Amino acid sequence: MSGARLCAAVLATAAMCAWAPAARADDVVRSIGASNPAAFYEVLEHVAERAGFYKAEHLDVTKQFAGSPSACAQFVATGKGDVCTMSIEPLIFGYEKGLRLQMIFAHDPHYTYVLGVLDDSPIRTLADFKDKTIGEINAASEFSSEISANDMLAGAGLKRADYGFAPIGVGAQALAALTAKKVDGASFPAVELGQMGILGHAAFRIFRDPILDSIPDLGFTASVATIQTRGDVLKRYLRAIVMAAVLVRENPRLAARYFLEGIGRPVTPESLATETALLVALRGDLAGADPTSKKIGAVPLGEIALYTKFFAERGLTARVVPAGDIATDRFIDYANDFDRKAFIATVKQR
Repeated sequence: MSGARLCAAVLATAAMCAWAPAARADDVVRSIGASNPAAFYEVLEHVAERAGFYKAEHLDVTKQFAGSPSACAQFVATGKGDVCTMSIEPLIFGYEKGLRLQMIFAHDPHYTYVLGVLDDSPIRTLADFKDKTIGEINAASEFSSEISANDMLAGAGLKRADYGFAPIGVGAQALAALTAKKVDGASFPAVELGQMGILGHAAFRIFRDPILDSIPDLGFTASVATIQTRGDVLKRYLRAIVMAAVLVRENPRLAARYFLEGIGRPVTPESLATETALLVALRGDLAGADPTSKKIGAVPLGEIALYTKFFAERGLTARVVPAGDIATDRFIDYANDFDRKAFIATVKQR
């Protein structure tokens, strides 16, 4: 089913007419990505566009990439972008420097980073990382990749001097470093290990931080000024994203097609099968894992408060940053306000 046909089918559903906006000019939304145009978390935006959900919300969404989370933050902080896909850590560190950004939508219900080892590794417990080398993506990812790793290993009684880190890249390069035993494990985003496992036909044993795992630290961020002045645009944008999240869960093959089309890759039986398998295997790491939830994308302020307290207690910040100053759920009820049963029935049709 094409995006235009799907959009028309959705809008034709009587139960959906209540949310269909009246005819008007499309509002521009400038979406900024930190890096990697084909990243896993871009799938929701590609699906929202190709399925016609942006158009249904009368939005004209443009996309560009800043190159790094800090640059992405500056784009939205200075009004050069409306939303940025990024982690929440720069918001915490930037708060004391006057940065005023808020996460408005959580991409992943889990904490991004985990520790992983190949399934045949002799490492069976966290204590087994003593005297081992842990791979990380690159020097720029050093801080984010080490937060949870250090916390988990400290909980297992290890000191920072008991293990080391080394950059190993991503994808096939990282997997090669692991299989060649150049490193003993990796502190990576869970979805990155999942993709490496599926594409590289490898099995991983995963360790998640029991303290941080329930904290969603990656999502859409906007400036306080944009939230105040363009709230109507942002809430419609997020509703298109929620719809995309539900479609990914309920019709992963169609979502995979939209993703491939969106990133300009040929849609072949092989590429479609691979992307579908990835979406099915990793859907627990995307918003919409529970498609019936009316809180898809919610940023739990209680969990964020625990995270900012975690930073202060470990001396990473001078004081506890108020969770309500760096995260908000003000758009989530609107974004989820549509007939879920009717919508699911529509997107399941081919």
